[in-house]
Amino acid sequence: MTRILIIRPSALGDVVMASPMIGAIRRAYPQGYLAWLVEPAAAELLRHHPGLDEMIEWPRGNWEELLRRARLLPLGREICRFARLLRSRSFHLALECTGLLKGRALAYLSGAPERIGFRSREPGGFLMTQLVSRDATDPRISSEYRLLMETLGLPVDPFRMEVAVAPEARARVTTLLAARGVGGRYAVLCPFTTRAQKHWREERWAALALALEKTFGVAAVVLGGPGDRAKGGRLREMASARLTDLTGMTTVGESAAIIEKASLVIGVDTGLTHMGVAFERPTLALFGATYPYLNPGTSRAVVIYHSYPCSPCRRRPTCDGRFPCMAAIEIDEVVRATRSLLDPWSGSET
Repeated sequence: MTRILIIRPSALGDVVMASPMIGAIRRAYPQGYLAWLVEPAAAELLRHHPGLDEMIEWPRGNWEELLRRARLLPLGREICRFARLLRSRSFHLALECTGLLKGRALAYLSGAPERIGFRSREPGGFLMTQLVSRDATDPRISSEYRLLMETLGLPVDPFRMEVAVAPEARARVTTLLAARGVGGRYAVLCPFTTRAQKHWREERWAALALALEKTFGVAAVVLGGPGDRAKGGRLREMASARLTDLTGMTTVGESAAIIEKASLVIGVDTGLTHMGVAFERPTLALFGATYPYLNPGTSRAVVIYHSYPCSPCRRRPTCDGRFPCMAAIEIDEVVRATRSLLDPWSGSET
């Protein structure tokens, strides 16, 4: 029995976009043993996936806390304990999907004799047995993970993202939405990310919520993490009663359940937006500072991206906080793209 470990610990968007590997590996090894190493924050996206035999949570936060407190002996014991857990699975192959030192170290700790990952400037390449060069020009969603599967000689079509939602999460969000008067058609707005250069202007999100109600009769629901609560509150104040702010009020699994039933998803380059594509909901993605997947793999998704000489700047913006790539996306353009998404499906949306 072939035993494979996928190492993609975080973040939400990366876990979602790496998820097609599960189907590709499972089709090639239907009787194999497939596990995924993930941080607790993203674990809920994988816990109920039928294609996985095991989800292994990496307690990264505990390790970092021990290191911060200079408790090196307990940290060493924790690392050894985790290595024993991984090696007890007798993995034949570890797929390191970050290109980072931490991922390479985890692959080595797994004891897998074959360790394949992405080539990068990060140290630790010697810990891998094979390094694969990414193709930064491939516009397809999940392209780097597709490349990894092709390197293994696995058939990659279909190569679809999959997010598993627990039944109890669906039940909780049904109650949550009903309590806030959200019924029927609703749009999920995903405005928040960890990087300012990926943000769209707050006042435009508020105006968009009004436009969605007036033009399409769709209520707007805002999702985000606990750290986004203040921003969500500002959007609610600007949009008045036309916006339901659930920022920081849902778990990752509950957010996925809300997106799963949405009539429309509009967001920036963030994991919640990628979930809309995964669920094949009509999804509009607003890109600027990061290289977009111009080919989202489904007719139910549209990407708005205005290329600038400095884009994609990724983590090194050079515009002194102006972010013209995102400012260039006007509300009218978003409304037009929304109409193109909703019109073909208007008879089937609920």
